[in-house]
Amino acid sequence: MKVFQGFDELSKIKNPVLTIGTFDGVHLGHQKIINQLNEEAKKIDGESVLFTFYPHPRMVLYPESHNLRLIQTQVEKIDKLRRMGLQNIIIHPFTPEFSRLSAVEFVRDFLVNKLHVKKLVIGYDHQFGKNREGSIEFLLDVCDTYGFEVIEIAAQEIDEVNVSSTKIRNAIKAGEMELANTYLGEPFELQGTVVKGNALGRELGFPTANIEVLSEIKLMPATGVYAVNVLVDDKKYVGMMNLGVRPTIDEEHVTKIEVHLFDYEGDLYDKMVTVQLLSRFRDEVKFNSLEELKGQLENDKQTIRTYFSTHV
Repeated sequence: MKVFQGFDELSKIKNPVLTIGTFDGVHLGHQKIINQLNEEAKKIDGESVLFTFYPHPRMVLYPESHNLRLIQTQVEKIDKLRRMGLQNIIIHPFTPEFSRLSAVEFVRDFLVNKLHVKKLVIGYDHQFGKNREGSIEFLLDVCDTYGFEVIEIAAQEIDEVNVSSTKIRNAIKAGEMELANTYLGEPFELQGTVVKGNALGRELGFPTANIEVLSEIKLMPATGVYAVNVLVDDKKYVGMMNLGVRPTIDEEHVTKIEVHLFDYEGDLYDKMVTVQLLSRFRDEVKFNSLEELKGQLENDKQTIRTYFSTHV
């Protein structure tokens, strides 16, 4: 997959078949669009293209109030789209100036004059351009003039998936990982670097990897204890994760991510890891003593090992 930052360095893409959107999460609805995009490109010996934006439009249009956190970082989104077989992604800087482009200017100047689009695959309810004036009806009106075909993804096709980025965000924030992962078609991930902690977990017999997430705008799930997969050096391990402020041992009230891998031996410091969240088991609790905490951790480990033995 080729990745272009805007149109300035855009090389010639053969018979572009394009869709437009932010695609945060690349959920089942997005996947349906990408699959159709790839199929339409094959029909005309063309290439599939996603035109997307960064930063997220809401972060630019409502900078004081958006408080938006992303389901996927740019790296995660690009990786997912690559695995789906998308051939090209154009990441255009979303600026106030760009947001003021009319639908006609966007289609004429970007899609037609710069990209030479052959087909546009778009959902029945998609809107774009200044004041969201671009719609499926608008595209059908102008497509003959500009020489491209419009392929509408019908309402029933999208609605039967019954999924949206908002639904996924709400599920993640509630710790409902099974629901979120069903919508995403794969586990929700946190990517980060292992940093040094206070080594208390090791003293308790539960050495943990402290994860520093790469993106400040990554969506965080509800605090608590989770069953997780951890990808380290292209190998997958199972374990449990605590996300929270560690009220029993820490008075700073800073949210931290600690992962205990069940069957890993070695030094994880400074390694890049990917944590896949599978299921949330309990709330974070303040215990009266370290012994009480240790006892709960032993219970958690046994419970989560049982989970993995029944969810192969």
